[in-house]
Amino acid sequence: MNGPAHQQIDEMEQALRADGMRITRQRSAILRVLAESDDHPAADELHRRTREMDPTVSLATVYRTLSALEAHGVIHRLTFEGGGARFETADSPHHDHIIDMDTGAVIEFRSEKIERLQAEIAAELGYDVVHHKLELYCRKR
Repeated sequence: MNGPAHQQIDEMEQALRADGMRITRQRSAILRVLAESDDHPAADELHRRTREMDPTVSLATVYRTLSALEAHGVIHRLTFEGGGARFETADSPHHDHIIDMDTGAVIEFRSEKIERLQAEIAAELGYDVVHHKLELYCRKR
């Protein structure tokens, strides 16, 4: 494995070590699944995928690993209405989300028009945007 996924895994391993955790075979599998995910898996889905690589991984190990990674800011916990927490690596460029209310699918998107409009509205009210998140809950036509 090369490139961005390898770099993400290195960063996540450093965060776990900083939290006093050893990088076990099970944790390595969890980190690899996280780094290779192109969606926003929930803990139970992450557990299922990781068990395909290493059947000995427990759900408790997944939760402890996610908690440590989140505490160190290398992953983000996303909580969408009507669903449990989902996770994504923190190194991706800013984006917003569309949540398909029928399927639960989460689609990432970026719109320069929306970014510009938010900055304009904030400026009109005397503010600079420091951080924001936009979630659109949608149904297919």
